[in-house]
Amino acid sequence: MWPGLRLFRSSYSSLAARGLVYEKHGEPAQVLQLKNVDVAHPADYEVQVKMLAAPINPSDINMVQGTYAFLPPLPAVGGNEGVGVVVDVGRHVTSVRRGDWVVPVEAGLGTWRTEAVFSEASLMRVPSDIPLVGAATVSVNPCTAYRLLSDYETLRPGDSVIQNASNSGVGQAVIQIAASLGITTINIVRDREELPSLVRRLQDLGADHVITEDQLRKPEMKDLFKKCPRPRLAFNCVGGKNTTEMLRHLDYGGSMVTYGGMAKQPVTIPVSALIFKNVKLCGFWITQWKKERAHTDREEITKMIRDLCDLIRRGRLVPPPSTQRPLEDFSRALQDSQTPFLSRKQILIM
Repeated sequence: MWPGLRLFRSSYSSLAARGLVYEKHGEPAQVLQLKNVDVAHPADYEVQVKMLAAPINPSDINMVQGTYAFLPPLPAVGGNEGVGVVVDVGRHVTSVRRGDWVVPVEAGLGTWRTEAVFSEASLMRVPSDIPLVGAATVSVNPCTAYRLLSDYETLRPGDSVIQNASNSGVGQAVIQIAASLGITTINIVRDREELPSLVRRLQDLGADHVITEDQLRKPEMKDLFKKCPRPRLAFNCVGGKNTTEMLRHLDYGGSMVTYGGMAKQPVTIPVSALIFKNVKLCGFWITQWKKERAHTDREEITKMIRDLCDLIRRGRLVPPPSTQRPLEDFSRALQDSQTPFLSRKQILIM
């Protein structure tokens, strides 16, 4: 359920409830406004949540722009991810209670607000003994990384995977989850001024090999595979020539999974890769994956969130470097979230 937004007018509303509302699609800086929003008493199967923190992800920006694959009805509150604390529940709610921390398992709920009422089915409880930023960022990028590593090839300790956009939120989660499983990662990044510090940061997370896009194309790449096996899996979030080069190094019968297209260029696959290497090409979208299981196989979502929170608790999965800003400072957060090479997740604190 994606509830429509009512602007502030109800006598039952919380006077403190505010949200980043957009009434038409466009550039976020131009169409988002901080407004009062209604928070009615929760009905039988609803939960009243005080939001604590919510990140700004690329998909959030695309949704406001109107270019995302799923768009909530307008007017809407921005944000698809975050963590909140339950302040009230409807009389038939059984999965959460007052004081629990919860995260959304559905897209389009609108998490860039101080308080809201959501359906019980759209939320999942998370432990409150993990860091706030870890909880606020667990339900999109780490979930994507978890599924990429779990659903396409049977990986064992010592196997390897290769990925581009390795310093993205998903890329960093792949590095850490793979390291916890004993899986080697080959990580491709764009060249930049601060490359040495980026390489060190990814290595500190558990990256085994970090290479630039230029190095990916060099003949010396064959020396890398004297140290580790050719990857069974490739994760693509870029597209264009970068992806074609990455595919060349995939093992026979391996899979390449595309979950993004940062370069806004098509994925070009050589015929020889299909005929002589028998590679498999797949696509993945965490929003669709959750939607298909939210009401039929919720235990699979529960296990995934539980496993990820356990890694967070043990310090094996840390969120990307972030800047935390109050909701009122959303304009600066939006600007920084769209600044190339900044590499800091913007978190709105409520």
